[in-house]
Amino acid sequence: MADLPADIAALSFEDALAELDRIVRALEGGATKLDDAIAAYERGALLKRHCESKLKEAQARVDRIVLGPDGQVSAEPANLEP
Repeated sequence: MADLPADIAALSFEDALAELDRIVRALEGGATKLDDAIAAYERGALLKRHCESKLKEAQARVDRIVLGPDGQVSAEPANLEP
């Protein structure tokens, strides 16, 4: 996520999603000036990308939970490094 601004990259999934929700509500309200709306939309796109990345990381972790041949559930550490 090196191409994301540092303030967005540092956000947890929940915080990024909450900010994205606030942006969507403000844009849907229609009271935002055009330049501010464009800037908010751009930030929202970055927040969306950050949230998608966080979800992919979580999915990779879940995917590493495996059912062994004896029926036991175990977890294998996911290698999330590219």
